[in-house]
Amino acid sequence: MLATLAYFSFLAASVALARALPGLPDKIYGVNLGSWLVLEAWMLPAEWIAMGGQQCNDCSQCIATEFAFAQAYPDTVDEKFKTHWETWFAQSDVDDLVSAGINTVRIPLGYWIVEPLVNRTSEFYPRGGIVELQRGLKQLKKAGIAAILDHHALPGVASPGQMFAGRCTNDVEFYTPYNYHRALIWTAVMTALSHLDPDFGTVAAIEAMNEPIMDANQTPGLGGFQVNFVQTVRAVELALGIPVSGMSSPVSRRGASTAADAISQVAASTSMKFNEEVRQALVESIPILASVLQQLNVAGSTANLKSWPKRQSLVTTFMDINWQFNNPANPADAAIGPQGYDNHLYYSFGGVADANENAYLTSVCNLNRIQSDAALGNTPLWFGEWGLPTQFSASDEFLFKWADAQKFSYSKGAGWIFWNFKVEKSALAGDLARQWSYMEGLRLGFFTQDPSKLHDPNVCAPYISA
Repeated sequence: MLATLAYFSFLAASVALARALPGLPDKIYGVNLGSWLVLEAWMLPAEWIAMGGQQCNDCSQCIATEFAFAQAYPDTVDEKFKTHWETWFAQSDVDDLVSAGINTVRIPLGYWIVEPLVNRTSEFYPRGGIVELQRGLKQLKKAGIAAILDHHALPGVASPGQMFAGRCTNDVEFYTPYNYHRALIWTAVMTALSHLDPDFGTVAAIEAMNEPIMDANQTPGLGGFQVNFVQTVRAVELALGIPVSGMSSPVSRRGASTAADAISQVAASTSMKFNEEVRQALVESIPILASVLQQLNVAGSTANLKSWPKRQSLVTTFMDINWQFNNPANPADAAIGPQGYDNHLYYSFGGVADANENAYLTSVCNLNRIQSDAALGNTPLWFGEWGLPTQFSASDEFLFKWADAQKFSYSKGAGWIFWNFKVEKSALAGDLARQWSYMEGLRLGFFTQDPSKLHDPNVCAPYISA
């Protein structure tokens, strides 16, 4: 009886920790579009080998990332990746997401999608991804699915030895003034696109960066970047006439007939006290934005201000403060206007719970990350990456409970976004899709057809501690 009372008290107390954000559903039921515009070869090994990639135990020692592929095949990389982009995420996938009741997608992006930011003498990446992003966002908009643009792979590499960084290397150089600045230019361009291109109409949020190094001692300057990221988003929005809560436009925009004019005026203004770093990023973003708008055949660079669509301000998004240790900066301190927070939780990598069914369920059913984040101002919080993989051989019976229990706990905040929407099914991939693919998990019955429902609404009742 006590356990049951504790269970319902826990459920009721968590309701206040979810807060609606503009453009996002009241409760997020989402999937990541991983390996689409930032390819991670482990999720599609047979396709990667067929493309000309390689597999190796140390991903820095073979053609295992986009960087290595583009360096090895400079004459064919764009063609090869265009085929991948068109087939890995297509209209049929959008239709599957709609059928599955998915209302949000998180789209991992590399900085190289804004092509003028790439130093082609030392950085090697495929070109044309921004056109595919526009195509996919147009399809998602028609389906009514909200999108979070996630700066997943940052200039200079932000995470050592990872495929998801775009380049697998231990030479981590993102946390430097030069690459922080490039990331701000990227931010300015993507913010402007989200407001100027009608195909970006359901883009609701931009995530500043994916999974910084957990030790804050190894990420010098990150707190300053968080402040500058928010200021950059809001400065572009004010320039474009997008209202931002608590702020007024710093300039009258008289004489401004283009996006370039308006952004230039904000960059030159001192009335809103945007710092010099942000103002310089705005200036440098103007010709790059013009180039990208031309690439996408969008008239926003020349259209009269009065014809621009009036949208809500974007939700600036960060990994939550508890992602890092050693006294990290609090991203809540950077907030201007709507802001959301992202946490990632994978039990399969260890360090969360003992490797057995009871320990897993006890841990996730008593999860306090949402409450501990809220106490530090990091709310609303969603779980932007999670999966079904375990450190032990999981039976189908357990995976039904494991899916339910995670959904139960993650839904106490703003919601959840599963990694990944799909994973390759092939002999080379083996059993990978069973625990990493949402669509395969749905087919196998681990997930309910209605993502807001559970097979067993009382799945956590036996595990909630009094």
